[in-house]
Amino acid sequence: MAGTTGHAEGGHLLAGLHGKIHIIEDERGIPHVRAESKRDAFFAQGYLVARDRLFQIDLDHRQQLGRMAEVFGPAFLAGDRAARLFHYRGDVNAELAGIPDEVRECVGGYVDGINARIAETRADPSLLTPEYAILGITPLIWDLRELVTIRGLATSNVDDEIRRAMLAARDLLEYDNYLEPLRPAHTLTVPEGLDVHAVSKDDLGVLGDLQAPSFEQPQLASLDRAAMLSDLANQGSNAWTVAGSHTATGRPILANDPHLSIGGFSPRHVVHLTAPGLDVMGAGYPGLPGIMQGHTDRFAFGRTNFHIDQTDLYILDTKPDDPGRYYRNGEWEAFDTFEELISVKGATAETVTMHYADGRPVIADEPDKNRAVAAATVSMLPGANMRFAIVAIDLAHGWDDLLEAFKLHVSPTNLHYADVDGNIAWHAIGFTPRRKGHDGLFPVPGDGRYDWDGLVQLDEMPSIVNPEQGWIASANAYNVPASYPIKEKPLSFTWNDPYRHDRIAEVLSKQDKHSIADSIALMHDVQSLPARAFKALLPAQPTPDAQAAADMLRAWDCEIGTDSAAALLYEMFLPEIRRALHQAIIPQAAQELVPTINLSVMLDVLTNLDPRLGDQPAAKRDELMNRALAAAWAKAFELAGDDPKKWRWGDLHRVEITHPLAPVSGIAETFPAIDGGRSGGDATTVMARGLRAQHGWDVRHGASFLFAADVGDWDRSRFLLLPGQSIDPASPHYRDFYRPWLDGDMQPMDFSPAAVAASRNSELQLIPTSS
Repeated sequence: MAGTTGHAEGGHLLAGLHGKIHIIEDERGIPHVRAESKRDAFFAQGYLVARDRLFQIDLDHRQQLGRMAEVFGPAFLAGDRAARLFHYRGDVNAELAGIPDEVRECVGGYVDGINARIAETRADPSLLTPEYAILGITPLIWDLRELVTIRGLATSNVDDEIRRAMLAARDLLEYDNYLEPLRPAHTLTVPEGLDVHAVSKDDLGVLGDLQAPSFEQPQLASLDRAAMLSDLANQGSNAWTVAGSHTATGRPILANDPHLSIGGFSPRHVVHLTAPGLDVMGAGYPGLPGIMQGHTDRFAFGRTNFHIDQTDLYILDTKPDDPGRYYRNGEWEAFDTFEELISVKGATAETVTMHYADGRPVIADEPDKNRAVAAATVSMLPGANMRFAIVAIDLAHGWDDLLEAFKLHVSPTNLHYADVDGNIAWHAIGFTPRRKGHDGLFPVPGDGRYDWDGLVQLDEMPSIVNPEQGWIASANAYNVPASYPIKEKPLSFTWNDPYRHDRIAEVLSKQDKHSIADSIALMHDVQSLPARAFKALLPAQPTPDAQAAADMLRAWDCEIGTDSAAALLYEMFLPEIRRALHQAIIPQAAQELVPTINLSVMLDVLTNLDPRLGDQPAAKRDELMNRALAAAWAKAFELAGDDPKKWRWGDLHRVEITHPLAPVSGIAETFPAIDGGRSGGDATTVMARGLRAQHGWDVRHGASFLFAADVGDWDRSRFLLLPGQSIDPASPHYRDFYRPWLDGDMQPMDFSPAAVAASRNSELQLIPTSS
């Protein structure tokens, strides 16, 4: 990194900066940036996120680069190799040249801003947060080319593919639907040529290392695979866009709350960037250039996870006398091979060899069986430069510009839009492979017949503009419009249960004039649609040991409230009825592969009396319900005390924020936990406050960032950010949002110059070293 850094009177001298930047930081710790160019505005974003979240972005960047072993030791070697296997091996210069000039320049500014802050910490190590001294490491310098190289595995269902093949080998494929129902309805068919008996969990190969790096220190194993997979399964979001014709002010409203992990570092950082031709405010993922959710001076934009099947497993036949070749399109082709040297703390550097089959990383290899497995993922395709896509969206001036920006966007997303002219819109975006001869639900032979045939083009993807009903909502459920040719251009068959979406739709459809206050209330809505369905199934004549539980739930309003006794009982009941039903209808031979039952399927089985409940299904259902109610009542007594009048769901369902490496000696003492907060909700309520399976009752998933935009009167917009802007306990913004977040007390999202000036808390000048 060339240049110097330092301090001048009234500001920071920074290398890599082209012009002066003035920053007003408000009382909530939100920086409002005024730059002389768009590029410098994103420089400021990089600088500020590094100031507030350096250790967070540094650790994440190390993992993605496969450079953990060099600071944590040999146990990280497997994870580093796995990460590097998913680095792009094509022409990086060509990739950079294919990115619009302005986008590339702004992302380069972001990288330079991060490096400018790192340079300050090298000149003055006291600026580093304490993790660096405790762990004995220093932050990595960033390089723009790395944002092209780092690709990773796209949204993946490879575990599902393996499971289905293994069930098929046991003639138990029909039970897959109990774990993962297909939406839309679809018949599972084993691809021609696939030997399901040869498929095993070993075919996932290094993906286990990629998902859960092995830490040398046992206390760092807080990032275990089970927890990470649970996090991925629970990630989602809510978003809705309401047209002005259906709002109290006549202006559109856009609301969004991304549901990600809760309990460690916050996955969002808020900033307001202004420069000639740019005025955008909102939240970005720390370390990813740009603002993911927020608004410009012209339009608001939000996102939730759409579902696109972006990965496939290919089973390769390798040549018996030459395992460096695999069979494809009638010929024996040579694997592309790359070697890299990985530095290892306390040990000799190791050379790792990585193989690729037509650009697909080889994740498992069994030369003694003449067999290998390659992972096809859209993220490894030329042009899959997701780390540039968010900036392209931020630079847009309207819907037409966004349609161009979407072409860079790899990740599957429901993109919501509302502008000052009164338009509202939704577009499904993300790279979607065109499959030949299969549906992506099983591994397929890698002999060429099942190769992808390019991507579905953006203008072929589903979209909605100014719908007649006056609102659009998404919450990760199946939401493909009926007009889309889903059979000819399938997107995915696995979607979230519809409960959050259906509750949002229920509320919006009853409101003639929606307001910001209504959006805030809906974000914190804890009405449970599954609870309503279970309540309707309560036995008419409960057994004596189930009577008290049935009576409490029958009188309940189905609100998963913080201070609700019935909500606590219901949350005890859910795992009990799931366990009982699983034992009743899933045969022993399938239970390893189908370890639980999907919630919506469970309700369908009990409501419509699945034949597997036996000759007297209604009686069997009552037996299972009674057993679960009695067990839930006993569990509630065990956990909440012997006085049901004092039970409170929030007493168990708490919000604790700890450093991800808290078990490491010195970390917990330096980074005290933020705790004491009680919460309502669960994973199915609009106010999603999910649990981590098998890890207790604490809140582990939900919306740490929420915002509601009043489109055109931007200062009326509101937001929350848990627990605060900074991960430094010495900062006043380490936990200042914790209580407002628990209370649902959304804060002003000041945007106009007058509002920003009125909320001013401090100012900062960034000055180029050439000044």
